[in-house]
Amino acid sequence: MTADPTADRPPTVVVTGAAGWLGQNLIRALAPERARVRALVLQAEEAPLLELAGPSVEVVVGDVRDPVVVDALFDDVAGATVIHAAGVIHPAGRTRPFFDVNVGGTQLVLDRARRGGTGRFVHVSSNSPFGANARPTDRFTEDSPTNPYMGYGKSKLEAESLVVRAAEQGDVDAVILRPPWFYGPWAPGRQAQFLGAIRKGRFPLVGDGRQQRSMIYTGNLVDACLCAETATDVTGQAFWVADDEPYELREIFGGIREALAAEGLPVARRSLPALPRFGAEVATRLDAALQAADRYVQPLHVLGELKDTIACDISGARLALGYAPKVSLVEGMRQAIRWSRDRGEAL
Repeated sequence: MTADPTADRPPTVVVTGAAGWLGQNLIRALAPERARVRALVLQAEEAPLLELAGPSVEVVVGDVRDPVVVDALFDDVAGATVIHAAGVIHPAGRTRPFFDVNVGGTQLVLDRARRGGTGRFVHVSSNSPFGANARPTDRFTEDSPTNPYMGYGKSKLEAESLVVRAAEQGDVDAVILRPPWFYGPWAPGRQAQFLGAIRKGRFPLVGDGRQQRSMIYTGNLVDACLCAETATDVTGQAFWVADDEPYELREIFGGIREALAAEGLPVARRSLPALPRFGAEVATRLDAALQAADRYVQPLHVLGELKDTIACDISGARLALGYAPKVSLVEGMRQAIRWSRDRGEAL
């Protein structure tokens, strides 16, 4: 029950969410190795950058919620691997897209994958269906009970349920991955803002900073997807994937400062501003109240989560998928910083 590195991989891969953080990294890993990489993007202006990754990339433009678009995505791809990475994490103002995209879009992709006779279906989920660990020493495993965190967590849990049901019915040969906090190249603008705030000494450290977080470098997550593609005897199962070990929040911030300095950027010497845990608890209550009224405010949501330990044990993925993360925090952050600077982003 592990990945076979010598296994023949399908020549065609279908990637949803191809213009997203994970999708951009996936396309660049797949393009040199596969005959066809069918990539779904939302906006037409996102297509040229992906097409530059190689002649094997075929871009389909449109919404994952549109049956006509998804029909085009799955036209003539029998036997293809599907990596379903499309999803909404931070919607613009309203919470409804969590369910329209993360649940409705997943159902549509599953249905078209079944009708198209595709191969392994790798579904990219999240830590959010499980909420926070009860204690800093706890670790989520494949046997942990669900406890979805607000709208995003509920939508991703529903999506997982759809995937498991489809696998149990024999509709698709599906595997679920549960990655936590991403970092690395091809990030949205919020990563540069975060790194810049750390560099300038302006990002708050909540509580004593001993709460722990599992994180995953985007290159490690690409590796996890490729391991899941060829693993045997894992249909219908879900696996936690992350870097080797969780990091304390203060260790994350310290690692970022170390990476910034190693890349030649001036780093503020002063300590990061301290925010009592109570402040983050207030943010969580406000976030919950707003989401109940179909409103989403990203800074409130992010601040509320910083008080929590959200940490996982990846031994299941090591054993069943052959997953072995290669990049750790400081090295991965240096790659993220270089990528941002190469593109002229202010840190």
